[in-house]
Amino acid sequence: MVPAWARENATRGACMAFFIISPGLYNWILLPALIFCAQIANVCMETLRIVFLSKGIKYLAPVIAFFEIIIWLLAIVGVMSNLSNVANFLAYAFGFALGTYVGLVIEERLSIGMVIMRIITTDETSEEIAGFLQAEQYGTTCLDAKGARGGVRMIISLVNRDDVPRITRHIEETNPDAFFSIEDVRYVNQGVFRPRQQNPFTGFLHALAKPRKKT
Repeated sequence: MVPAWARENATRGACMAFFIISPGLYNWILLPALIFCAQIANVCMETLRIVFLSKGIKYLAPVIAFFEIIIWLLAIVGVMSNLSNVANFLAYAFGFALGTYVGLVIEERLSIGMVIMRIITTDETSEEIAGFLQAEQYGTTCLDAKGARGGVRMIISLVNRDDVPRITRHIEETNPDAFFSIEDVRYVNQGVFRPRQQNPFTGFLHALAKPRKKT
């Protein structure tokens, strides 16, 4: 007669073996989940690689591209292994969509690089806006200009990208009708820059993305 504990262990072992090697579980749950996660990682890396290329970070972009293509190959092999499995296609598509969003969120949180802000406002508010930028240790250039409705002032400043929301909020509070544009910058000659306070990882990225002096 087989002891009760032996029968219980045998039943448990059989259940575990079925759980591990069950074709249905692998094809419809495990493999689509792996494809979904791989595609999220792949698209996140693709988004960051494009951002790094646009910022002139030419050393990190190839490293990301190396791992990006490996993850993509693993994901596409999983899809191609069973073309009749709809779950794989859905996991690939949903992973691509979610990976695009997650990559943009990560890029926004990193706030890499610097941008040029061009602010066009009236004479009454130009001094206050320029004074705010100078108090934040940003260099400013103020020009007299003529707009469609008369004389205006143009303020040009090179600012850290992560400070843009705070600066635009101050502009909107000072003059809601002020016009401003924001452009990425890769090369500078001289300028007054606000010092950064950040952790070592983001500091390393910002150092790589710092606008270089054009020779």
